[in-house]
Amino acid sequence: MALDIHNPDVESQGRELVRSEPTFLPDPQPGELWCPLISVDDHVLEPADIFTSRTSSRYRDLVPSVVPDQDGIPYWHIDGDRVPMRLTMCGAVGRPIEEWSLAPQKYEDFRPGVWDVHSRIKDMDLNGVYASLNFPSFIWGFAGKRLSGMRDREVGLASVRAYNDWMLEEWCGAYPDRFISCQLPWLLDPEVAASEVRNNRERGFQSVTFSENPEGLGLPSLYSEYWDPFFRACEETETVINLHVGSSGSICQPSVASPADVTVALFPLNSVQAVVDWIFSRIPLRFPRLKIVLSESGVSWVPMIIERLTRSYRQAASSKTWSPSDPNPVDILRRNFWFTSIEDPAAIRMLDIIGADRVMVETDYPHADSSWPESQDLFRRDMKSLPRDTVEKLCFRNASALYQHPLPPRALIDSSSIAHS
Repeated sequence: MALDIHNPDVESQGRELVRSEPTFLPDPQPGELWCPLISVDDHVLEPADIFTSRTSSRYRDLVPSVVPDQDGIPYWHIDGDRVPMRLTMCGAVGRPIEEWSLAPQKYEDFRPGVWDVHSRIKDMDLNGVYASLNFPSFIWGFAGKRLSGMRDREVGLASVRAYNDWMLEEWCGAYPDRFISCQLPWLLDPEVAASEVRNNRERGFQSVTFSENPEGLGLPSLYSEYWDPFFRACEETETVINLHVGSSGSICQPSVASPADVTVALFPLNSVQAVVDWIFSRIPLRFPRLKIVLSESGVSWVPMIIERLTRSYRQAASSKTWSPSDPNPVDILRRNFWFTSIEDPAAIRMLDIIGADRVMVETDYPHADSSWPESQDLFRRDMKSLPRDTVEKLCFRNASALYQHPLPPRALIDSSSIAHS
């Protein structure tokens, strides 16, 4: 039987999952800094008191909390459900691949950088990452669906606000220049969501995570105009919308028998579907200054989509979506969308088609497919033939401009080997 790592009820899939004592790999030695990185897709394992320490006494007994079982293994208690922290879903870096499993873990079973901000900075430094944008762990869903889906909406909204307070004040606030702030949205009311975006922008949030396909979460479609208040607020405040693969609650699985390896290999297909749907829904036409990032999307598929959009526009006269007076959808793609990748050598060879201003890098720390601690070697291998200014665009300048985040210090840039090549 195939084991679906994206199904929270993995115990029902025919495998007994038992925690074993962890083994940790030796700390890597600092390597040569080829080029400073701004990674626009990483994740964090949230602390046990993230909600109970940040909500009033009215909600404290109702918000999610961590309760250890009889063996001392912590479980999140959320609306009566017990949700474990699993290695491959929350943070496999630093553990031997032979130990990667879905067994419940303790916090100390993870490398400290998975959940401790000071240790995270050390791991970023080891990997040449100057700044990082962090999405939630699998526990909450990459767009926070589990919190928006709580039975008591008032408690759910209080939990979303507590999460965002923690992200801004504690995680990003500990090292403001080293983190790009990304908030969770409130998915059950677009007017409330819009208000939260405006308030959070004033507080310093630079971006918001959102579902690539809300309909997949049982929410209104992108093709309705239901979400327009939220999109309007993002446009007006220049809040970047991050669409992480899997935020719709599902990823491409051709067969019920397809193993998890198949779904991981097909990750980019979710972004192919998402970008076409977002364009054909006319959201970027109604909100032309909207900034949308396809997170963990890969990039090498973009030329194919450009060709398909070009072909579609040729038939605008017979289309129910386009009229001859509309902008070319390829122009919309190049105006409103950015793309990210962990490893994409084919895309590097097609930057003239994709646009070097639209590509950003990520390390996906601390997930199983993260390039940590070898990101410098990986990007040097893929980009070594590019001009220095193009490398800098991909590695940090595009992200800095899009998210309005400080560039790496000049001294760091000048000390990198790309500066002397």
